[in-house]
Amino acid sequence: MSSQLPILPSTPPAPAAPAGADPSFVKGKYCFISLGCPKNLVDSERMLGLLQLDGYKLVNTPEEADFAVVNTCGFIEAARAESFGAIDEMLALKRRGDLRGVIVSGCLAERQQEALLVERPDIDHLVGVFGREHVTKVADRLLGGLEEQRNIFQPAPTHPLPDTARLRITPKHFAFLKISEGCDRLCTFCAIPKMRGKHATKPIEEVVAEARELAADGVRELVIVAQDTTYYGKDLYGEPRLVELLRELEKVEGLDWVRLMYLYPMYFTDELIDVIAGSQRIVPYLDMPLQHINDTMLRRMQRRVKRAETEELLGKLRSKIPNLVMRTTFITGFPGETDEQFNELVDFVAEQKFERAGVFTYSLEPDTPAAKLPDHVPVEVMDERREILMAVQQEIAFDWNERQQGRKLDVLIDSAVPGERDVWIGRSYADAPDVDGIVYVTGKGLATGKIAPCEIVASKEYDLVGALSGKPR
Repeated sequence: MSSQLPILPSTPPAPAAPAGADPSFVKGKYCFISLGCPKNLVDSERMLGLLQLDGYKLVNTPEEADFAVVNTCGFIEAARAESFGAIDEMLALKRRGDLRGVIVSGCLAERQQEALLVERPDIDHLVGVFGREHVTKVADRLLGGLEEQRNIFQPAPTHPLPDTARLRITPKHFAFLKISEGCDRLCTFCAIPKMRGKHATKPIEEVVAEARELAADGVRELVIVAQDTTYYGKDLYGEPRLVELLRELEKVEGLDWVRLMYLYPMYFTDELIDVIAGSQRIVPYLDMPLQHINDTMLRRMQRRVKRAETEELLGKLRSKIPNLVMRTTFITGFPGETDEQFNELVDFVAEQKFERAGVFTYSLEPDTPAAKLPDHVPVEVMDERREILMAVQQEIAFDWNERQQGRKLDVLIDSAVPGERDVWIGRSYADAPDVDGIVYVTGKGLATGKIAPCEIVASKEYDLVGALSGKPR
């Protein structure tokens, strides 16, 4: 996800101004660019809320703004390139005189810190991942011309930062809810623990309070995100507590769908499966990044799971959760991957028939253990393997879509199709925002945020076409 904000005409109203504040008072105007994953999007929304509450006004374009904030991603090389591109675009506007300053925040700022100022000295201020609560002070310094402290980096907290009072930039009817911060996994290819610290669970009561706040603001679909969702609670309560959290979220009035993302295969208990299977609100959609299936590759990645355990878990999930849709991700070309090991992965994907899957080539991250492993795979081989695996997955996805014809599905309407009458874009339970396909819906009386009962009448590659078959609600 990458976006210059605001990106949607349905962006909700800003949080209420502080008591006694003059609503006509504007400290300054700013534009905001949010890059990266849903966890970073939540951070963006929190910073937007803080700036709004402090008297700063969000505007549509940099030309209207006094300053720009770029909330960056630093996960892999492609994400860093996108972040650098956005930063450079804002710095060019500053040099042209269209902006007074540029603030860079988020994972790239956290990962590179002072080196980023050396590379791009025109950046005015850096705000690390855990410095986001101070974004208003940084804005004040920028507009006040204070340059004695150009960065704010805070240590990773033992308690996750609050995500309340967000100025949401998703459509009003769905929102991401971050239930923990950081990660205790030490996957050899991943730099996230270096940027976001160790796993820190947000207490159940705080998560539920945020869910209630979001539901009261019109959210119908709650997308649960974390770096490692199934690990939730282990650090705080001494044992995983996702089951208890889900039981409490089940009670939140106003929510129709609860969607679970980033579920690591470990700590997936029978009780957790039963809670998901028996829920009225948790949709039968599970996002479980597997990365590979060959045991040697899994060991080199330090995934701490084996093929046999993964297959046993997938079998349980399929047998116990009706109409389950599985999403996963894989890496091709990890150091040392042989043709035989890759073919094992291809055969596994063909056998399992995941409804949703993403495939990425290995990204060499200099400050990770995988960078020091021998037998790095040539880029052209990584790319070729990705294409092969994606072709297998595409056939599976297209076949699944074709088999949905004639099925009755509820579709959550996200937006109208521009220039078309009574044609809308939505998602079924099988489609997470931004990463999966969509459902085109035809019918009268629809509106953004409505849930439309539909009959699926056609498929179009990764997307479906549905006709309204009942009264929207």
